[in-house]
Amino acid sequence: MLDLSTYSFNFSFKNKLLRLIWNICSVFLFKATPSTIGIFKYWRIFILKCFGADLSYNSLIYSSTKIWAPWNLQMGEYSAIGPNVTVYNQAKITIGNHTVISQNAHLCASSHDYTKSNFPLILKPITIGNRVWVAADAFVGPNVIIEDNVVIAARAVVVSRVEKSTIVGGNPAKIIKNK
Repeated sequence: MLDLSTYSFNFSFKNKLLRLIWNICSVFLFKATPSTIGIFKYWRIFILKCFGADLSYNSLIYSSTKIWAPWNLQMGEYSAIGPNVTVYNQAKITIGNHTVISQNAHLCASSHDYTKSNFPLILKPITIGNRVWVAADAFVGPNVIIEDNVVIAARAVVVSRVEKSTIVGGNPAKIIKNK
């Protein structure tokens, strides 16, 4: 039985302060920029870099993307994060080169230990390789590694490693085809 009366967020004051500043700046400096006008693409990358993201200026992140902690985001060249994607990166999320995270996908790098009564937070990184397509509405969970040249089908739920050159789909995601 969970006893959430003892639950606490284990984030430092610095982390909480940075997230507060990021949330305010993201509303006025990130989300307020139109995704369809090219110059603002560079502005959004600049703002994310100011908050510690490791990004290339030739990548694309839509203004409707929800990023929890820019300092835990690393993204390669010519990659894109589409509209309304949630990047819940309490732990590090790494995205390779030439990779697309499509609209409404959810990348979640944390969970809770439900076996303990105080339900502690567990931070586990996500690594997404090169030339990967995470299709619309897909969910990628904590501690997942997606190797190179992979397609994650729409609405798939990925909770374990995905080997290179495969197409996976379903809940939980299973191999549909080897490329």
